[in-house]
Amino acid sequence: HKSLSDTWHVLACYPVSPINEEYVLVNNKCQCVTVTSRFVPSKENPDEEVLERNIRIIVPLKARENISDPLSPLRTTFVYRLSELCKNCDPVEIDLGGAIHQAQQGNSCEEPQTCYTYDRNQCYSSPVPLLFHGQVNQVPAALTPASCLAE
Repeated sequence: HKSLSDTWHVLACYPVSPINEEYVLVNNKCQCVTVTSRFVPSKENPDEEVLERNIRIIVPLKARENISDPLSPLRTTFVYRLSELCKNCDPVEIDLGGAIHQAQQGNSCEEPQTCYTYDRNQCYSSPVPLLFHGQVNQVPAALTPASCLAE
């Protein structure tokens, strides 16, 4: 028996039900990757369905090594690992035997993710010099203002 504080891990990157529609499994704005899947008729046996997975990667050609530093060198290496893209670290509540439990949909959620572009849902800032009363101070400036300002 698990208590509410226990964490359950739910396997990700597969569709929940076998209906012939496309499922968005991953929409990683940080690395510009979308993974979808759907069941399609098998080419070998039309009476069977197979799972088709589509991976769309948009490579941001002018991305910097450090996306928060416009003076850092251009990024020349992009690494994509399906196992990392499929991890979903957002907690969800699931009902197990009439009791509500917190479930974590991914493993290794403590490790930071390398972003190749801004995830517009996150706040990014960079220090900028500000001259105030004759003194120059470094203050954080929002690089994604809509995500940094409270509504």
